[in-house]
Parts: sequence; structure tokens; C-alpha cells
Amino acid sequence: MFARTSDCDRERLKLLLDGQLPESAQTVVARHLETCADCRQQMETLAANENWWADTRDALSGVDGRSGSSFFGAIDSLPAETGAASVPLDFLAPSDNPAMLGKLGEFEILEEIGCGGMGIVLKGYDHELNRYVAVKVLHPFCATSAAGRRRFVREAQAAAAIVHQHVVAIHAVDANHHPPYLVMPFVPGESLQQRLTRQGAFDVIDTLRIGQQVAEGLAAAHAQGLVHRDIKPGNILLERNVERVLLTDFGLARAADDASLTRSGVIAGTPQYMSPEQARGDQVDHRTDLFSLGTVLYTMLAGHSPFRAESAMGVLRRVCDETPRPLREINPHVPEWLEAIVTKLHAKQAVNRFESASEVSTLLQRCLAHMQQPTLVRLPDEVSKLVEKPGKYSHWLLGLSTVVLLAVLAGFVRSTILPIVDRNQIVKMSPSSNTQVMETTEDQGWDDGLQTESEEVDRGLKQWESDADF
Repeated sequence: MFARTSDCDRERLKLLLDGQLPESAQTVVARHLETCADCRQQMETLAANENWWADTRDALSGVDGRSGSSFFGAIDSLPAETGAASVPLDFLAPSDNPAMLGKLGEFEILEEIGCGGMGIVLKGYDHELNRYVAVKVLHPFCATSAAGRRRFVREAQAAAAIVHQHVVAIHAVDANHHPPYLVMPFVPGESLQQRLTRQGAFDVIDTLRIGQQVAEGLAAAHAQGLVHRDIKPGNILLERNVERVLLTDFGLARAADDASLTRSGVIAGTPQYMSPEQARGDQVDHRTDLFSLGTVLYTMLAGHSPFRAESAMGVLRRVCDETPRPLREINPHVPEWLEAIVTKLHAKQAVNRFESASEVSTLLQRCLAHMQQPTLVRLPDEVSKLVEKPGKYSHWLLGLSTVVLLAVLAGFVRSTILPIVDRNQIVKMSPSSNTQVMETTEDQGWDDGLQTESEEVDRGLKQWESDADF
């Protein structure tokens, strides 16, 4: 246990929240938080959210004291996990409509949709355009953090750069308001995580349909040079009735050439859906999102994540070092080729995964068409090759090699051995005696082919076996 007088430091907790605490100090604070209930309470008070410590604990459990690495993952999603404590909405201006909670800028606020560790999501109404919107507000406490404001603005900028049907658009952003907020379309429906919690595993067709749309949205982000870095069910929205899929929460997104992507020892993301290179704090590129997509597909088909452990550190180790249990052992309805696709997405080395999200999107779309019309649409050749086993044609190859070997031997016999002896005779040696048994045959036309030779050799071998009393 750490002594309260020396290690319980409120200012250090604030610096940790602001992202300004040196990495060496983060390791010490992380260890202290794991053992000090008083400081955990301080963290909850500072964040004004009773669930904040649970998220932070999972994040900080990835700290490795030996290397000084730190983990500070994304703890936000849209919509946020249910059950989070409500944040006071005293930043709202009064509304003339008593049915409203208040007003934020030009938007009337109807209700709170969700609350996460870094922000809250409100349902608003845009009178000017006569439409409902989702207003994401940076947590009032986080708004005092320079790091929190930077991340919030980065999310708005990253998402605004992508105009695509499978990415939640940004209508507006006010970074100067306290607290800052951004405005997005209101998507009636639920997150993929909520659907998984409610119904469990998905069937193959729905998995292909949702996976294809996620990959298409990722392709649009990657085309803008952005790496999402936090692909997980909580950040995938399923629009009600339309069943359109939308990617959200680009708070961890970075440009592919951003130096912060290559900074060693800094881990950002959600442990169960990280790629191995993310978990190690190594350099990442767009293929890190493909690994996470593989984990999402696995989760949809199995009903649970492939990398589970009692602690965040245990999860990260499994991500880096272990191969998940084969999907078909969990769900026998999964086709072998779909298991092979997920396995390729889960390659530990990025170079062994698919080349791009666009490639994955096209592949899943063609597989979906095959599942819907198997007699009219064939399975893509690329997928068929993934399930070819090394020994699949071994018997055929063995037979072919045997034929080739016999042909070579026959040619050798014709060109080298037969000219030495009388070509009208076959000498058969009896292993039971030292005498030679000569059988004279009529000229069969040796040059007419190898069939006669083969028949004579067969008869000779049978006689030899008979003489030897096999």
C-alpha cells in the first residue's frame, strides 16, 4: 500500500487526465491507483462519472512496469454504454419550450442518449433544417484538459473529412463553446454491441452484410489517409429498419503518416479489438483496422470476442501471442471459407493480411451474393484458394509422379538396356536357383509403344514372385 502523504497527489491525477504526465510517472501512478481506493474515488470525482474509474482501471492495467509503456484507451462510444451516470447538464441554456431539457447553441435538446467517459450524447432538434440531430458534447471536466479538447477537435476533423454512406457525418462543430460540441445526424437504432448483447451471435448472411459495409466505410477513411484505430462493436451503428451500418467515434483516428502513430510504447485503442502491433505500441497502418475488423466478424459469429482474459494486460498478451479457437469449433454453421477469411484478417503480421479494406469489402460482397444465390453466383476464386489444404491433391500428385517416373524408367530401359540383350527375349531369373530360364517370344514390335513392354514386365514380375514363393 502506498503512503497517503507521499503518493496520493491530486495534481498528478489531473496531469494524468490531461495526458501531460511523463510516461515514467504514469507507471507509478497506475500501480498506485490499483491499490488506493481513495485515489480511485478522486479520479471518479474529477471525471464526475462513476464508471470512469472502471474504464481507466482497464486501461491502466495495460501498464508494463518493466518497460514503462502506458495504455490509455478509448473509453468513449456512440451511443455510449447504458447505465453510465448522468452528467449535470448545467451548461445548457434555458429553452422557451418547457418540454425541452434546454438549448445548446441553435439546437433544442430533447433528451440524453448516452454518457461515456469523455462525453455525453444528446438528442437535439434543428429548427432551421427541421431535423433531429445527435449532439456530442465533451465532458465538462474533460473540456478543461488540453489533451481532451485536442482529441475532440481531431475527431470532428477526421470524421468531417470522410463523406460516405457508411460513416457518420459531421454537420457542425463548435470548438470554442464551453464545453465543445459537435453535431451529427441522429441515427435511430442501436450499436452492434447492443445488438450482440440482446441477441447473441449473428447468422452468416447478416455477418457478411454488416462486415461488408464496415469494410466499405473503412476503405473511405483509409482513402483519406486516416486510420480509425478503434474498430469495435460499440463504434458500429445499425440504423433501424434500413439496417444501414455506420462507423462512428473517430476520436482515436490519425493520419497514416502521423508521427504519433509510430511513437514506441504508447498504446491506444480497446484491448479486445486491438491488433498485435497496437498492443505492442509499434508502428501501425491501415491494416491494423483490418485485424480489428476480423475480431468484430469473429465476435459476431461466435457471440463473444476471440481474445478474452481477466485483465487488460492478459487480453493484450493473447492478442499478440495466441491464436483464437477455430470459429467452426464454436459455430459449426460457419463455412470453412468464412473462417479462412477471418483467419487471414487475424494474421499476427500485417503483411500477411489482406492488402486493403476495399479488397475485403469487395470479397465479402461477392461472398454474400454467393450465399444468397449459391446456384447462380460462384464463390470467389480468392476465397476458394484460402481453404485449399497442402495435402488436398497429394494422392493425385503422387499418382502423376509415379506415372512420370515409370515413363522415364521405361525410356531408360528402351534406350540403354534393351540394345544390349536380344530384344526378342526376356530373361527371368529365379531367386531359388542359379539357372536362367529363357522364354522366346515373337517379335511384338517394340517400337509400337510401351504397352507391350509393360505387359511383359508385369508377367515377368508375377513369375518372379511365384518362383520366390512370396
